[in-house]
Amino acid sequence: MSHKDSPDVSRRKFLGFAGAATATAVAGCGGNGGTDTDTDEPGGDGTDEPTDTPSDGTPTERPEPETRDGYLQRANRIAHEQAPWVFLNRQYSVYGKSDDIEWQARADEFIDAYAISPATDSGDDVVINQSQMDSGLDPQDHRATPTDNIVMQAYEKLLDRDREGGIVDSLAEDYSRQEEGLVRFQIRDGVSFHSGDNLTPEDVAYSINRIVDPDTGIASPQQDQLAGVTGAEVVDGERAVDVMSDGLNPIVFSLFASYGPIVNKSWIQSNENSYVNQHMDGTGPFVLETYEQGVQVVFNRNDNYWKEAAEISSLTIESASESSTRVNSLLSDESDIIVNVPPQEVSRVEENDGSSIAAAPSTRVIFSAMRYDVEPFDSPEFRQAVNYAIDLESIVQNVLSTFGDQTAQPTLDGYFGFNEDLDPYPYDPEEAEALVEESGYAGVEVELHTPVGRYLNDVQIAQAVAGYLDDLENVTASVNQRDFQALASEVTDGDIETNPHWYLLGWGNTTFDASQTLIPLLTSDGVLTSWSNEEFDRVVEEAQSMPSEQ
Repeated sequence: MSHKDSPDVSRRKFLGFAGAATATAVAGCGGNGGTDTDTDEPGGDGTDEPTDTPSDGTPTERPEPETRDGYLQRANRIAHEQAPWVFLNRQYSVYGKSDDIEWQARADEFIDAYAISPATDSGDDVVINQSQMDSGLDPQDHRATPTDNIVMQAYEKLLDRDREGGIVDSLAEDYSRQEEGLVRFQIRDGVSFHSGDNLTPEDVAYSINRIVDPDTGIASPQQDQLAGVTGAEVVDGERAVDVMSDGLNPIVFSLFASYGPIVNKSWIQSNENSYVNQHMDGTGPFVLETYEQGVQVVFNRNDNYWKEAAEISSLTIESASESSTRVNSLLSDESDIIVNVPPQEVSRVEENDGSSIAAAPSTRVIFSAMRYDVEPFDSPEFRQAVNYAIDLESIVQNVLSTFGDQTAQPTLDGYFGFNEDLDPYPYDPEEAEALVEESGYAGVEVELHTPVGRYLNDVQIAQAVAGYLDDLENVTASVNQRDFQALASEVTDGDIETNPHWYLLGWGNTTFDASQTLIPLLTSDGVLTSWSNEEFDRVVEEAQSMPSEQ
């Protein structure tokens, strides 16, 4: 693999762009309250039972964890050892910003237009250019951040998060745990939908049930985002809603701060799904003006918003998959915010008169999943071999120009449940070739499916990964470049058999809790899972039955 020239802007300077958000995102809200703190070599022994291996080579079972944090750490260790993924990198969100606006990047990748304010007298109309458009305007019928960045300008949740990730009130003005498996939200009065209908507790209960109960209206792909929640009902005589969970559900309020958009029950029920996906009736600060699917969405300010009206009067969101097109739109004053500025373009944005960089380490991990139920990825040895084959340090250094961090587990550093004793797989092509032979799949051909332009240098990462694997004497690997929406629809439909055998994707987890990556992506019943392992499932289930030490 050849080395690329060093970027004009160093990672140190990048972290300067990120400012206070960097410290918050890296610190997260996790701790090390578990007991699973022993160390071992990357890769493990391929067994389902987590073990230590002393110097005499005899494996011994580890003691059962004592805390929720410990169980989540154990789950991360099992994933590390069994390698259902090629563990890649934490994504850094690098935005280009016009000097005509005041705005700061968030770790959760949400571009909050309500937080934008004019910085000059050039006008208060803002244009955002992202890498993809939406998959439809139904706020509960998608899983993609580009769609969230559109629909959540008009819709709101019960709770929300500030730029630093802290939980703040939104459509709920108070909330409390009543007992195990039952929490109560007091619903804010004086809030109206864009259609003029008043927000009611019935709307809230319906919204939650529409996500978690397929019989309510749709089979929402967001069901696991409210993991553990089984339903909601209006509290008699109060402006409140009770939310039920299966078990304790230790992070239920954190879930509702990150997920669960609220819709107008009567509006949803009186319209076909096709209409709901092309129109909006939310409570948020912006009202839909025009919608051209796949091309452009235009909003106007909601002057009847329950909080103060937004400082900008209109918002246009459009997309360009090519990063150079987005950069050119910023430099020519056609856009005010652009996403995923590649490292080699950062200096051009910074040196341009009228633009600058806004950045933050994101809550997103980039990985490539290997389906456990198909050859050759049904072999733990082969999956480990793929990880050993890849020089991850070189990818971060040369493909991402250090705008990323290596990962060794599904959970990011700083999250609750992160296992600090796991190191990335070392680059060891000889070990990789030996494990391929041991797996029985020597001579196999594999294909890595990757989106184009959805994540920072996604195609280049995929080409590097496949290139390293192809360099082995006993494996042939190639890359299949895919439209993001098409690839995502295959992975998010709840049927593992429609997933490509090997694919690169990113996963953003704004709860800062390991469970919200582990459950949907890696448990046997996870909506987006590529893996099944009984011990992993057991450990995650144990974690969800215990109170959190956060």
